[in-house]
Amino acid sequence: MEFRAEARYMRVSPQKARLVLNLIKGRRVEEARNTLAFTKKRVAATVGKLLQSAIDNANFLSTEKGLDVDLDNLYVKQAVANDGPRMKRIRPAPMGRAYHYVRRIAHLEIVLAEKNRNGVPVGTATAAGEKAAKPAAHPKPKAKAKAKAPAKKKAVGKKATAKK
Repeated sequence: MEFRAEARYMRVSPQKARLVLNLIKGRRVEEARNTLAFTKKRVAATVGKLLQSAIDNANFLSTEKGLDVDLDNLYVKQAVANDGPRMKRIRPAPMGRAYHYVRRIAHLEIVLAEKNRNGVPVGTATAAGEKAAKPAAHPKPKAKAKAKAPAKKKAVGKKATAKK
């Protein structure tokens, strides 16, 4: 089961948000919380609130909807920062000119999933089960390779020297 949380129209560039999101991607929820608490980026507080929202969504579904979710086994499956609309701005420049610049906006998304005690995501088959399910691969017949002659190089002519 996956639990999502989104924060849209955040006033941070997606590139800066990805720096923080890549720190927590693939980590357990508690470890991700601690990482965000000690990260010195401004967007880390926003990502921390978003992570807490995803945890609350998982908690809600486990209590209200009757799903069996262990909050201790949750990990950050996906953390994405996408582009939002850009705000185009103009700054005055010397001699009556104008400098154009862009204020970027990001849409942040965090997806949590549950791992079992062995560290394998819940709902996926084990490695032994996958091997048994795959049919034996047939080796491809070898094709006859034709030997190609190397390409001939063209002779480069000398340039005429300029007369003085």
